Amino acid sequence: MKERIPFLNRGPLVSVIRLKGAIGTGSRTQLNDEALAPVIEKAFRRGKPKAVALLINSPGGSPVQSSLIAARIRRLAEEQEIPVHAFVEDVAASGGYWLASAADDIWIDEASIVGSIGVISAGFGAHVLLSRQGVERRVHTSGKSKSFLDPFLPEKPQDVERLKSILEQMHGVFETQVTSRRGDKLSGDAELFTGEFWLGRRAVDLGLADGIGHVVPKMKEMYGDKVRFAQYGRKRGLFQRFGMTLAQDAVSTIEERAAYARFGL
Repeated sequence: MKERIPFLNRGPLVSVIRLKGAIGTGSRTQLNDEALAPVIEKAFRRGKPKAVALLINSPGGSPVQSSLIAARIRRLAEEQEIPVHAFVEDVAASGGYWLASAADDIWIDEASIVGSIGVISAGFGAHVLLSRQGVERRVHTSGKSKSFLDPFLPEKPQDVERLKSILEQMHGVFETQVTSRRGDKLSGDAELFTGEFWLGRRAVDLGLADGIGHVVPKMKEMYGDKVRFAQYGRKRGLFQRFGMTLAQDAVSTIEERAAYARFGL
């Protein structure tokens, strides 16, 4: 009888969440907690999934948004008692690896780029250009630190020291996230938390990933050949679907391409 009623004979369900792009706060950034919250919630709650698979392709971005997204995934995984598996495509670097660390295990391709566990701050200095053009910068503040790292003023040594201190603290938060999630799987290599990144097999040797594997065959191996997949991801807006992007979209695209370019992608 069971074989004759299709809906009583369906295999286990795996929800697949695609996490692709740079991580940031902008409304057009592909990955941020506000945009992904309903996607992640549905993936964990709809259809009683046996597991959740994360398809990750991200060069990183905002550490806070990375933390918020990863924390949401962990909270739902524990509440619903659902295992989470991460599958890295081209790259899971910096914040992208932070997202991967939210999973119970991490699977990568032979050519995947993994790591870059560090924090970076970049800017520019335009005070020389302004002075050459005869432009005088005037800044008035009520606090000595309100003009911190003003790009139109000469760089101050005390500002640089303060920035380095902040970056070190943030780096410590990132390191704690990785060590708390990967634990004894990590090799203890001195290069792990220097911002270095590695390809497939080497990343596995270092304990940053559990092995080489792709989502469909690995999920079939774990949950059987009858496993079913439900795809979840952030939907593109009307303008994006028809190619009618604004200037902000162009800037976001350039920034994202620059982030991928760091890894030769």
